[in-house]
Amino acid sequence: MSTRLGYLLKHAQLRMNELNARALAPHGVNGRELAVLLALTGTEPASQQEAARRLGIDRTTMVALLDTLEDKGLVSRHPDAEDRRRNVVELTEAGRDTTEKATAASDEAERDFLAALDPRAARQLRAALRALVSGTQENDTE
Repeated sequence: MSTRLGYLLKHAQLRMNELNARALAPHGVNGRELAVLLALTGTEPASQQEAARRLGIDRTTMVALLDTLEDKGLVSRHPDAEDRRRNVVELTEAGRDTTEKATAASDEAERDFLAALDPRAARQLRAALRALVSGTQENDTE
């Protein structure tokens, strides 16, 4: 096994994605779709553009994801009553239920992924990854 950081990060992500995909499959969503559902949770109704901005994805990708989620009955879209150029996106009841169950399944997959580490090492891994993602050093909160 390589000790190169890029190799290790890539293969850790592949393993996490594999576990997550297996956990989410019974709920009929994938990781990207769950991310959209979570971006809409608690902040709905939101515009398609606002949801795309929250996730850091382009509008075209967001439209494709919302088309799929709408076909599955998990979100609904309609023009904003005050600004007809703006499409409002809301979770349906099925969308809220799926979000809750899929989030629990994804959390379990994450616990399985981190099971090889003791709790302290898992916290340190999260802190280190957050620092790398943000580009800053974070204080250890233990």
